[in-house]
Amino acid sequence: MDETEPHRELMSAAIACEARAHRAAAEGDLDASRTAFLEAAATYRGSWELAGPKSYGRLVGMLKAAILAGRGIEDAHYVERTLAGTDATSPTAAYAQAVAALALAEDGRAAEWAALMRDGSPAFVRASSAIAALASADAPAYREAVEEIVADFTARDAHLTGVPIADTALMLEILAGPRGLRAELDGPLLPRLHPSTDFPLPRLHPSTDFPLPTPDNPSEPPGDDDLRSAADHR
Repeated sequence: MDETEPHRELMSAAIACEARAHRAAAEGDLDASRTAFLEAAATYRGSWELAGPKSYGRLVGMLKAAILAGRGIEDAHYVERTLAGTDATSPTAAYAQAVAALALAEDGRAAEWAALMRDGSPAFVRASSAIAALASADAPAYREAVEEIVADFTARDAHLTGVPIADTALMLEILAGPRGLRAELDGPLLPRLHPSTDFPLPRLHPSTDFPLPTPDNPSEPPGDDDLRSAADHR
């Protein structure tokens, strides 16, 4: 009898959707890739809603898939609403909130969350450096950071979806676009994606002081890092 918990079944299904999206992108089928990414985002969200309250890797997966589909605004608002007023400050939780803030052009907040990511593994530190550079509009630092991310993906013997794609770098390049900071990298792990997007131009100066949400100081409307994160924080 299969006793797999429903939230884990959904997480596996989301990774399978990502694999289809990655294969389609690698083959140049941009419409199929976008459709599969959107399905992955919805499935990650369903998995998060069934899992424990600290399964933050599902939120990272949801955001990444949505952004790679050229969407992400509603998903970013969902993350901010869901985690507002909680103690979600682990590296994985901070990663989800940093990406959400970048997608919403809240660059001051993104920089603060990126700083909390640096308590994680080297992969978190690399992503943190790229996010912080985007938030501060530091093009040379961003290029250096995203090149390190691509180099790490290139050196891997295995990828979570089984498809060799540097999806973290692709996500960051999409978020870099409205800021005029794209590194314009090329390579076999960086296929073209669907050109649609819903990301606003940055509207806040990166030095703006945004307090992180706390129970006493909620900055957004009210509303165990998981296996996926352990395998690949994305």
